[in-house]
Amino acid sequence: MTEPRIIKKYPNRRLYDTELSRYITLADIRELVMKGVNFQVIDTNSKEDLTRSILLQIMLEEESGGHPLFSANMLSQIIRFYDDTFQGMFARYLEESLTMFAKQQEQLGSTMGTDPMKAMTDLAQRNMQMWADMQNSSFKAAGFKPGQDDNSSK
Repeated sequence: MTEPRIIKKYPNRRLYDTELSRYITLADIRELVMKGVNFQVIDTNSKEDLTRSILLQIMLEEESGGHPLFSANMLSQIIRFYDDTFQGMFARYLEESLTMFAKQQEQLGSTMGTDPMKAMTDLAQRNMQMWADMQNSSFKAAGFKPGQDDNSSK
């Protein structure tokens, strides 16, 4: 992977694209995301990586628009995973699901002549299988056998 494009964030909240040698906006960063450009946002004072918080700002702007991606119920469920023992597993599942969905969306676009509903059904089934596999791996790592319940030892 190539070196990330560096965006500097100054104390006055302005963003500076070091490759273009000019100030940019969140809309410009959104365009970088849409084009698949690898970048990193760095605070000029602390040298802290602010990429995640900038991406969250962009998501907030998108969600505040006319067609939000996340429902209130979905956001509530995501928040409940913070400080939960399954937080790491959920994060991996979500990342892998999005990666797989993007790949399948790309494949679907190239084979639009086929049945799109079947493709979406297959995608949902693969996501469920991936979740079950990850859950079973976590249970095995914790010393449980999949399908084992607490009553079997009594």
